[in-house]
Amino acid sequence: MSSITLGGLLVGLLLVLILLGMRIAIALISVAFLGVWLLRDNFTLAMKLMSIATYNGVANYLFATIPLFVLMGQLVSVSNVGKDTFEVADALLRRVLGGLGIATVAANTVFAAVTGVSIASAAVFTKVAVPEMTHHGYRASFATGVVAGSSILGMLIPPSLLLIIYGVLAEVSIGKMFVAGLVPGVLLAGGFVVMIMLAARFRPDMVFDAERLREKRLSMAELPRLTSRQLLSKSLPILLLVVLVIGGLYSGFFTPTEAGGVGAFAALIVALLRRSLTGRKLWQVMKDTGSVSVGILILLVAANFYGQMLAVAGVPAAISDFVSEIGLGPLGFLILHIALVLLMGMILDSSSILLIFVPISAPIALALGFDLIHFGILTVIAVEVGLLTPPFGIAIFTVHAALADRRVPLEAIFAGALPFVAVMLLLLVLLAAFPGLVVY
Repeated sequence: MSSITLGGLLVGLLLVLILLGMRIAIALISVAFLGVWLLRDNFTLAMKLMSIATYNGVANYLFATIPLFVLMGQLVSVSNVGKDTFEVADALLRRVLGGLGIATVAANTVFAAVTGVSIASAAVFTKVAVPEMTHHGYRASFATGVVAGSSILGMLIPPSLLLIIYGVLAEVSIGKMFVAGLVPGVLLAGGFVVMIMLAARFRPDMVFDAERLREKRLSMAELPRLTSRQLLSKSLPILLLVVLVIGGLYSGFFTPTEAGGVGAFAALIVALLRRSLTGRKLWQVMKDTGSVSVGILILLVAANFYGQMLAVAGVPAAISDFVSEIGLGPLGFLILHIALVLLMGMILDSSSILLIFVPISAPIALALGFDLIHFGILTVIAVEVGLLTPPFGIAIFTVHAALADRRVPLEAIFAGALPFVAVMLLLLVLLAAFPGLVVY
Protein backbone atom coordinates (compact mmCIF):
# COMPACT_ATOMS: atom_id res chain seq x y z
CA MET A 1 0.00 0.00 0.00
CA SER A 2 1.38 3.43 -0.98
CA SER A 3 1.87 6.26 1.49
CA ILE A 4 -0.80 8.35 -0.25
CA THR A 5 -3.39 5.57 -0.03
CA LEU A 6 -2.61 4.94 3.60
CA GLY A 7 -2.79 8.67 4.35
CA GLY A 8 -6.21 8.88 2.70
CA LEU A 9 -7.45 5.89 4.69
CA LEU A 10 -6.20 7.50 7.90
CA VAL A 11 -8.10 10.73 7.15
CA GLY A 12 -11.22 8.63 6.57
CA LEU A 13 -10.58 6.78 9.83
CA LEU A 14 -10.34 10.13 11.64
CA LEU A 15 -13.77 11.21 10.36
CA VAL A 16 -15.28 7.85 11.35
CA LEU A 17 -13.86 8.06 14.88
CA ILE A 18 -15.20 11.59 15.34
CA LEU A 19 -18.66 10.66 14.04
CA LEU A 20 -18.67 7.70 16.43
CA GLY A 21 -18.25 10.14 19.29
CA MET A 22 -14.53 10.00 20.08
CA ARG A 23 -13.05 13.24 21.40
CA ILE A 24 -11.47 15.19 18.54
CA ALA A 25 -8.10 15.60 20.31
CA ILE A 26 -7.85 11.88 21.11
CA ALA A 27 -8.88 10.97 17.56
CA LEU A 28 -6.28 13.33 16.04
CA ILE A 29 -3.44 12.07 18.23
CA SER A 30 -4.39 8.41 17.80
CA VAL A 31 -4.67 8.59 14.01
CA ALA A 32 -1.47 10.65 13.71
CA PHE A 33 0.48 8.27 15.94
CA LEU A 34 -0.82 5.22 14.08
CA GLY A 35 -0.07 6.89 10.74
CA VAL A 36 3.55 7.74 11.50
CA TRP A 37 4.10 4.27 12.98
CA LEU A 38 2.70 2.51 9.90
CA LEU A 39 4.24 4.87 7.35
CA ARG A 40 7.75 4.65 8.78
CA ASP A 41 7.42 1.28 10.53
CA ASN A 42 9.08 2.90 13.51
CA PHE A 43 7.36 3.09 16.89
CA THR A 44 10.17 5.18 18.40
CA LEU A 45 9.90 7.77 15.62
CA ALA A 46 6.14 8.08 16.22
CA MET A 47 6.75 8.67 19.93
CA LYS A 48 9.47 11.22 19.13
CA LEU A 49 7.29 13.23 16.73
CA MET A 50 4.44 13.23 19.25
CA SER A 51 6.73 14.56 21.99
CA ILE A 52 8.10 17.27 19.65
CA ALA A 53 4.58 18.36 18.68
CA THR A 54 3.61 18.55 22.36
CA TYR A 55 6.69 20.55 23.36
CA ASN A 56 6.36 22.97 20.44
CA GLY A 57 2.71 23.52 21.28
CA VAL A 58 3.35 24.34 24.93
CA ALA A 59 6.48 26.43 24.25
CA ASN A 60 4.93 28.58 21.49
CA TYR A 61 4.59 32.18 22.71
CA LEU A 62 1.51 32.76 20.54
CA PHE A 63 -0.42 30.11 22.48
CA ALA A 64 -0.61 32.55 25.39
CA THR A 65 -3.03 34.57 23.24
CA ILE A 66 -5.77 32.00 23.78
CA PRO A 67 -6.12 31.98 27.60
CA LEU A 68 -5.76 35.78 27.76
CA PHE A 69 -8.62 36.45 25.35
CA VAL A 70 -10.73 33.71 26.93
CA LEU A 71 -10.15 35.32 30.35
CA MET A 72 -11.13 38.72 28.96
CA GLY A 73 -14.34 37.28 27.52
CA GLN A 74 -15.23 35.58 30.82
CA LEU A 75 -14.67 38.79 32.79
CA VAL A 76 -16.73 40.82 30.32
CA SER A 77 -19.59 38.33 30.58
CA VAL A 78 -19.65 38.35 34.38
CA SER A 79 -19.67 42.18 34.42
CA ASN A 80 -23.02 42.40 32.55
CA VAL A 81 -21.34 44.43 29.82
CA GLY A 82 -23.37 42.56 27.19
CA LYS A 83 -26.65 43.61 28.83
CA ASP A 84 -25.53 47.25 29.00
CA THR A 85 -24.40 47.19 25.37
CA PHE A 86 -27.82 45.96 24.27
CA GLU A 87 -29.61 48.61 26.35
CA VAL A 88 -27.54 51.38 24.77
CA ALA A 89 -28.14 50.06 21.23
CA ASP A 90 -31.83 49.66 22.03
CA ALA A 91 -32.09 53.25 23.28
CA LEU A 92 -30.46 54.58 20.11
CA LEU A 93 -32.39 52.42 17.61
CA ARG A 94 -35.79 51.80 19.19
CA ARG A 95 -37.56 54.26 16.84
CA VAL A 96 -36.37 52.43 13.74
CA LEU A 97 -38.64 49.76 12.25
CA GLY A 98 -37.05 46.49 13.33
CA GLY A 99 -34.97 48.52 15.76
CA LEU A 100 -34.72 45.87 18.47
CA GLY A 101 -33.39 43.36 15.95
CA ILE A 102 -30.88 45.93 14.67
CA ALA A 103 -29.94 46.75 18.27
CA THR A 104 -29.22 43.06 18.89
CA VAL A 105 -26.92 42.92 15.86
CA ALA A 106 -25.19 46.17 16.87
CA ALA A 107 -24.69 45.00 20.45
CA ASN A 108 -23.41 41.62 19.28
CA THR A 109 -20.98 43.35 16.91
CA VAL A 110 -19.46 45.40 19.72
CA PHE A 111 -19.58 42.50 22.18
CA ALA A 112 -17.78 40.30 19.62
CA ALA A 113 -14.90 42.76 19.57
CA VAL A 114 -14.02 41.90 23.16
CA THR A 115 -15.05 38.27 23.60
CA GLY A 116 -14.20 36.37 20.40
CA VAL A 117 -16.55 33.50 21.31
CA SER A 118 -19.87 33.02 19.52
CA ILE A 119 -21.32 30.75 22.18
CA ALA A 120 -20.81 33.42 24.86
CA SER A 121 -22.64 35.97 22.70
CA ALA A 122 -25.50 33.56 21.99
CA ALA A 123 -25.95 32.75 25.68
CA VAL A 124 -25.80 36.40 26.83
CA PHE A 125 -28.15 37.88 24.25
CA THR A 126 -30.67 35.05 24.48
CA LYS A 127 -31.28 36.10 28.07
CA VAL A 128 -31.16 39.84 27.33
CA ALA A 129 -32.60 40.43 23.85
CA VAL A 130 -35.11 37.64 23.17
CA PRO A 131 -37.51 38.47 26.07
CA GLU A 132 -37.36 42.16 25.12
CA MET A 133 -38.08 41.46 21.46
CA THR A 134 -40.96 39.04 22.07
CA HIS A 135 -42.46 41.45 24.61
CA HIS A 136 -42.67 44.11 21.92
CA GLY A 137 -44.33 41.98 19.27
CA TYR A 138 -41.49 40.18 17.50
CA ARG A 139 -42.04 36.56 16.54
CA ALA A 140 -40.13 34.21 18.84
CA SER A 141 -38.59 32.41 15.86
CA PHE A 142 -37.29 35.68 14.40
CA ALA A 143 -36.04 36.97 17.76
CA THR A 144 -34.09 33.79 18.47
CA GLY A 145 -32.87 33.68 14.86
CA VAL A 146 -31.49 37.22 15.21
CA VAL A 147 -29.58 36.26 18.36
CA ALA A 148 -28.23 33.03 16.88
CA GLY A 149 -27.34 34.65 13.55
CA SER A 150 -25.62 37.72 14.94
CA SER A 151 -23.77 35.68 17.59
CA ILE A 152 -21.45 34.25 14.92
CA LEU A 153 -19.88 37.71 14.55
CA GLY A 154 -17.80 36.74 17.58
CA MET A 155 -15.87 34.28 15.44
CA LEU A 156 -14.99 36.78 12.70
CA ILE A 157 -14.52 40.18 14.33
CA PRO A 158 -11.18 40.18 16.19
CA PRO A 159 -10.22 38.89 18.64
CA SER A 160 -11.56 35.54 17.48
CA LEU A 161 -10.56 32.10 18.70
CA LEU A 162 -11.19 30.62 15.25
CA LEU A 163 -8.82 33.17 13.68
CA ILE A 164 -6.20 32.27 16.28
CA ILE A 165 -6.62 28.55 15.60
CA TYR A 166 -6.40 29.07 11.83
CA GLY A 167 -3.34 31.32 12.21
CA VAL A 168 -1.53 28.68 14.28
CA LEU A 169 -2.45 25.83 11.94
CA ALA A 170 -1.64 27.70 8.72
CA GLU A 171 1.44 29.34 10.25
CA VAL A 172 0.39 32.89 9.38
CA SER A 173 0.44 36.04 11.50
CA ILE A 174 -2.38 36.08 14.04
CA GLY A 175 -2.16 39.87 14.16
CA LYS A 176 -2.75 40.04 10.40
CA MET A 177 -5.62 37.55 10.70
CA PHE A 178 -7.22 39.80 13.34
CA VAL A 179 -6.93 42.90 11.16
CA ALA A 180 -8.16 40.99 8.10
CA GLY A 181 -11.32 39.89 9.93
CA LEU A 182 -12.43 43.42 10.79
CA VAL A 183 -13.77 44.63 7.41
CA PRO A 184 -15.57 41.33 6.59
CA GLY A 185 -17.01 41.37 10.13
CA VAL A 186 -18.37 44.89 9.70
CA LEU A 187 -19.72 44.00 6.23
CA LEU A 188 -21.45 40.94 7.67
CA ALA A 189 -23.00 42.98 10.48
CA GLY A 190 -24.13 45.56 7.92
CA GLY A 191 -25.64 42.80 5.79
CA PHE A 192 -27.60 41.54 8.79
CA VAL A 193 -28.91 45.05 9.50
CA VAL A 194 -30.03 45.56 5.89
CA MET A 195 -31.74 42.16 5.88
CA ILE A 196 -33.64 42.95 9.10
CA MET A 197 -34.75 46.37 7.78
CA LEU A 198 -35.93 44.87 4.47
CA ALA A 199 -37.77 42.05 6.22
CA ALA A 200 -39.47 44.46 8.65
CA ARG A 201 -40.50 46.69 5.73
CA PHE A 202 -41.60 44.16 3.12
CA ARG A 203 -42.25 40.97 5.13
CA PRO A 204 -43.58 42.18 8.49
CA ASP A 205 -45.41 38.88 8.95
CA MET A 206 -42.01 37.16 9.17
CA VAL A 207 -40.70 39.61 11.77
CA PHE A 208 -43.71 40.56 13.88
CA ASP A 209 -46.67 38.78 15.38
CA ALA A 210 -49.58 40.22 13.38
CA GLU A 211 -51.88 40.30 16.40
CA ARG A 212 -49.40 42.39 18.38
CA LEU A 213 -48.25 44.88 15.75
CA ARG A 214 -50.49 47.60 17.16
CA GLU A 215 -49.43 46.76 20.74
CA LYS A 216 -45.81 47.05 19.67
CA ARG A 217 -46.25 50.52 18.21
CA LEU A 218 -48.06 51.74 21.31
CA SER A 219 -45.61 50.21 23.78
CA MET A 220 -42.59 51.68 22.00
CA ALA A 221 -43.86 55.17 22.82
CA GLU A 222 -44.05 54.27 26.50
CA LEU A 223 -40.54 52.86 26.86
CA PRO A 224 -38.39 54.65 29.45
CA ARG A 225 -35.51 56.65 28.04
CA LEU A 226 -31.92 56.47 29.16
CA THR A 227 -30.36 59.76 30.15
CA SER A 228 -27.14 60.92 28.52
CA ARG A 229 -25.27 60.07 31.71
CA GLN A 230 -26.71 56.54 31.76
CA LEU A 231 -25.84 56.05 28.08
CA LEU A 232 -22.26 57.13 28.76
CA SER A 233 -21.82 54.96 31.87
CA LYS A 234 -23.22 51.88 30.13
CA SER A 235 -21.25 52.31 26.90
CA LEU A 236 -17.91 53.49 28.32
CA PRO A 237 -16.58 50.07 29.50
CA ILE A 238 -17.20 48.28 26.20
CA LEU A 239 -15.84 51.21 24.17
CA LEU A 240 -12.72 51.33 26.33
CA LEU A 241 -12.08 47.63 25.77
CA VAL A 242 -12.65 47.93 22.01
CA VAL A 243 -10.27 50.88 21.73
CA LEU A 244 -7.60 49.11 23.78
CA VAL A 245 -7.76 45.79 21.95
CA ILE A 246 -8.69 46.69 18.36
CA GLY A 247 -6.96 50.08 18.42
CA GLY A 248 -3.79 48.58 19.83
CA LEU A 249 -3.76 45.81 17.23
CA TYR A 250 -4.54 48.10 14.28
CA SER A 251 -1.89 50.64 15.27
CA GLY A 252 0.70 47.93 15.81
CA PHE A 253 1.23 49.14 19.37
CA PHE A 254 0.32 45.70 20.77
CA THR A 255 1.09 42.22 19.55
CA PRO A 256 -1.92 39.85 19.74
CA THR A 257 -0.62 38.37 22.99
CA GLU A 258 -0.02 41.81 24.52
CA ALA A 259 -3.49 42.94 23.40
CA GLY A 260 -4.96 39.91 25.15
CA GLY A 261 -3.10 40.73 28.35
CA VAL A 262 -4.10 44.41 28.30
CA GLY A 263 -7.69 43.53 27.46
CA ALA A 264 -7.92 40.95 30.25
CA PHE A 265 -6.50 43.44 32.78
CA ALA A 266 -8.90 46.17 31.64
CA ALA A 267 -11.83 43.73 31.85
CA LEU A 268 -10.72 42.83 35.40
CA ILE A 269 -10.69 46.53 36.37
CA VAL A 270 -14.22 46.94 34.92
CA ALA A 271 -15.47 43.91 36.86
CA LEU A 272 -13.93 45.19 40.10
CA LEU A 273 -15.29 48.72 39.66
CA ARG A 274 -18.77 47.31 39.06
CA ARG A 275 -18.43 45.06 42.11
CA SER A 276 -19.62 42.12 40.05
CA LEU A 277 -16.66 39.87 40.80
CA THR A 278 -17.27 38.05 44.07
CA GLY A 279 -14.89 35.36 45.31
CA ARG A 280 -17.16 32.62 43.99
CA LYS A 281 -17.50 34.29 40.58
CA LEU A 282 -13.75 34.85 40.35
CA TRP A 283 -13.15 31.15 40.99
CA GLN A 284 -15.73 30.25 38.32
CA VAL A 285 -14.12 32.66 35.84
CA MET A 286 -10.67 31.19 36.43
CA LYS A 287 -12.00 27.62 36.24
CA ASP A 288 -13.91 28.27 32.99
CA THR A 289 -10.91 30.07 31.49
CA GLY A 290 -8.64 27.14 32.32
CA SER A 291 -11.12 24.58 31.03
CA VAL A 292 -11.67 26.34 27.69
CA SER A 293 -8.01 27.25 27.18
CA VAL A 294 -6.60 23.81 27.98
CA GLY A 295 -9.17 22.20 25.71
CA ILE A 296 -8.17 24.43 22.78
CA LEU A 297 -4.43 24.04 23.42
CA ILE A 298 -4.68 20.24 23.49
CA LEU A 299 -6.59 20.40 20.20
CA LEU A 300 -3.87 22.52 18.61
CA VAL A 301 -1.11 20.19 19.83
CA ALA A 302 -3.04 17.25 18.39
CA ALA A 303 -3.62 19.07 15.10
CA ASN A 304 0.09 19.88 14.83
CA PHE A 305 0.94 16.19 15.19
CA TYR A 306 -1.79 15.31 12.67
CA GLY A 307 -0.32 17.82 10.20
CA GLN A 308 3.11 16.23 10.58
CA MET A 309 1.62 12.82 9.80
CA LEU A 310 -0.05 14.18 6.67
CA ALA A 311 3.25 15.71 5.54
CA VAL A 312 5.03 12.38 6.09
CA ALA A 313 2.33 10.64 4.03
CA GLY A 314 2.55 13.31 1.30
CA VAL A 315 -1.22 13.85 1.27
CA PRO A 316 -1.25 17.67 0.67
CA ALA A 317 1.31 17.41 -2.14
CA ALA A 318 -0.58 14.52 -3.76
CA ILE A 319 -3.89 16.41 -3.65
CA SER A 320 -2.21 19.53 -5.06
CA ASP A 321 -0.79 17.49 -7.96
CA PHE A 322 -4.18 15.87 -8.53
CA VAL A 323 -5.93 19.26 -8.64
CA SER A 324 -3.40 20.46 -11.22
CA GLU A 325 -3.65 17.30 -13.35
CA ILE A 326 -7.44 17.35 -13.66
CA GLY A 327 -7.41 21.06 -14.49
CA LEU A 328 -9.53 22.05 -11.51
CA GLY A 329 -7.53 25.25 -11.04
CA PRO A 330 -7.53 27.65 -8.09
CA LEU A 331 -11.22 28.59 -8.45
CA GLY A 332 -12.32 24.98 -8.72
CA PHE A 333 -10.27 24.05 -5.66
CA LEU A 334 -11.73 26.96 -3.68
CA ILE A 335 -15.30 25.96 -4.58
CA LEU A 336 -14.59 22.34 -3.64
CA HIS A 337 -12.94 23.37 -0.36
CA ILE A 338 -15.81 25.68 0.64
CA ALA A 339 -18.39 23.04 -0.30
CA LEU A 340 -16.65 20.43 1.87
CA VAL A 341 -16.37 22.85 4.80
CA LEU A 342 -20.08 23.74 4.50
CA LEU A 343 -20.97 20.04 4.38
CA MET A 344 -18.82 19.20 7.39
CA GLY A 345 -20.35 22.15 9.24
CA MET A 346 -23.61 20.24 9.36
CA ILE A 347 -22.11 17.42 11.42
CA LEU A 348 -18.94 18.77 13.12
CA ASP A 349 -18.12 21.75 15.34
CA SER A 350 -16.09 24.71 14.06
CA SER A 351 -12.78 23.86 15.72
CA SER A 352 -12.89 20.26 14.50
CA ILE A 353 -13.39 21.36 10.89
CA LEU A 354 -10.38 23.68 11.03
CA LEU A 355 -8.23 21.05 12.77
CA ILE A 356 -9.06 18.44 10.11
CA PHE A 357 -9.04 20.53 6.93
CA VAL A 358 -6.50 23.33 7.38
CA PRO A 359 -3.42 21.04 7.60
CA ILE A 360 -4.54 19.55 4.27
CA SER A 361 -5.96 22.57 2.44
CA ALA A 362 -3.54 25.37 3.47
CA PRO A 363 -0.45 23.89 1.72
CA ILE A 364 -2.53 23.22 -1.40
CA ALA A 365 -3.96 26.76 -1.38
CA LEU A 366 -0.46 28.19 -1.03
CA ALA A 367 0.79 26.07 -3.93
CA LEU A 368 -2.11 27.28 -6.09
CA GLY A 369 -1.23 30.92 -5.42
CA PHE A 370 -3.80 31.83 -2.77
CA ASP A 371 -3.02 34.37 -0.08
CA LEU A 372 -3.38 32.28 3.08
CA ILE A 373 -4.89 35.16 5.07
CA HIS A 374 -7.62 35.75 2.46
CA PHE A 375 -8.10 31.99 2.21
CA GLY A 376 -8.40 31.83 6.01
CA ILE A 377 -11.13 34.48 6.18
CA LEU A 378 -13.15 32.59 3.54
CA THR A 379 -12.64 29.34 5.45
CA VAL A 380 -13.70 30.82 8.80
CA ILE A 381 -16.88 32.32 7.30
CA ALA A 382 -17.75 28.97 5.72
CA VAL A 383 -17.10 27.26 9.06
CA GLU A 384 -19.35 29.78 10.81
CA VAL A 385 -22.25 28.85 8.55
CA GLY A 386 -22.14 25.44 10.21
CA LEU A 387 -23.01 27.08 13.54
CA LEU A 388 -26.46 27.85 12.12
CA THR A 389 -27.23 24.81 9.96
CA PRO A 390 -28.85 21.53 11.03
CA PRO A 391 -28.37 18.97 12.39
CA PHE A 392 -25.43 20.24 14.51
CA GLY A 393 -25.91 24.04 14.61
CA ILE A 394 -24.28 24.63 17.98
CA ALA A 395 -25.35 28.30 18.09
CA ILE A 396 -28.96 27.21 17.64
CA PHE A 397 -28.69 24.64 20.41
CA THR A 398 -27.07 27.24 22.69
CA VAL A 399 -29.94 29.68 22.15
CA HIS A 400 -32.49 26.92 22.67
CA ALA A 401 -30.85 25.78 25.91
CA ALA A 402 -30.41 29.34 27.26
CA LEU A 403 -34.02 30.24 26.42
CA ALA A 404 -35.44 27.09 28.06
CA ASP A 405 -38.90 27.73 26.55
CA ARG A 406 -40.74 24.69 25.20
CA ARG A 407 -42.99 26.96 23.15
CA VAL A 408 -40.00 27.77 20.91
CA PRO A 409 -38.82 24.50 19.28
CA LEU A 410 -35.44 24.01 17.63
CA GLU A 411 -37.07 24.00 14.20
CA ALA A 412 -38.37 27.54 14.73
CA ILE A 413 -34.92 28.84 15.71
CA PHE A 414 -33.31 27.15 12.68
CA ALA A 415 -35.97 28.76 10.45
CA GLY A 416 -35.36 32.18 12.02
CA ALA A 417 -31.62 31.88 11.39
CA LEU A 418 -31.94 30.93 7.68
CA PRO A 419 -31.94 34.56 6.39
CA PHE A 420 -28.66 35.09 8.25
CA VAL A 421 -27.17 32.03 6.54
CA ALA A 422 -28.16 33.55 3.18
CA VAL A 423 -26.38 36.82 4.05
CA MET A 424 -23.24 34.91 5.07
CA LEU A 425 -23.19 32.96 1.80
CA LEU A 426 -23.57 36.21 -0.18
CA LEU A 427 -20.65 37.72 1.73
CA LEU A 428 -18.61 34.59 1.03
CA VAL A 429 -19.15 35.04 -2.72
CA LEU A 430 -18.40 38.78 -2.48
CA LEU A 431 -15.10 38.28 -0.64
CA ALA A 432 -14.05 35.48 -3.00
CA ALA A 433 -14.74 37.69 -6.02
CA PHE A 434 -13.09 40.80 -4.50
CA PRO A 435 -10.08 39.74 -2.39
CA GLY A 436 -9.18 43.42 -1.88
CA LEU A 437 -12.00 43.66 0.67
CA VAL A 438 -9.85 41.59 3.03
CA VAL A 439 -7.46 44.30 4.18
CA TYR A 440 -4.51 43.54 6.48
